Order: sequence, then C-alpha cells, then structure tokens
Amino acid sequence: MTSKNRAPRSEGRAAPRRTMPGASAQANCERYRTLAEARARAGDRIEAERCYQHAEHYQRLLNGTAA
Repeated sequence: MTSKNRAPRSEGRAAPRRTMPGASAQANCERYRTLAEARARAGDRIEAERCYQHAEHYQRLLNGTAA
C-alpha cells in the first residue's frame, strides 16, 4: 500500500540498501555519490537526485554543518 503523498516505486528500479550500521559518514557519502552517478548515467534523473541529496547530507555531517 502506498501513501497518498508518495508515488509508487517503479518495478525496474531497485532501492539502494539502507545505511549499514556502523558505516562511517565518509563511506556513506561515497556510496550515495557513486549510486547517484550510476543512476545519472542510466538516465534516471529523479533517482540520481535522491542519491545526491543523501550524499549531500553525509557531506554536511563530515563538514560539521548538519542542522
């Protein structure tokens, strides 16, 4: 069942694994940046943007500017 505020995930798109417990912010930042670049090359701009936003979050944690 999907929420009224969320679009259902398309069948061909696999969700990236959730953040691994104990993984460093640096590792998560790199992982999401790599996923974003792969999604962009595949032509999935929306999924690429989502991954870039996750990478940006972890970059802010590394910079000490997370709100």
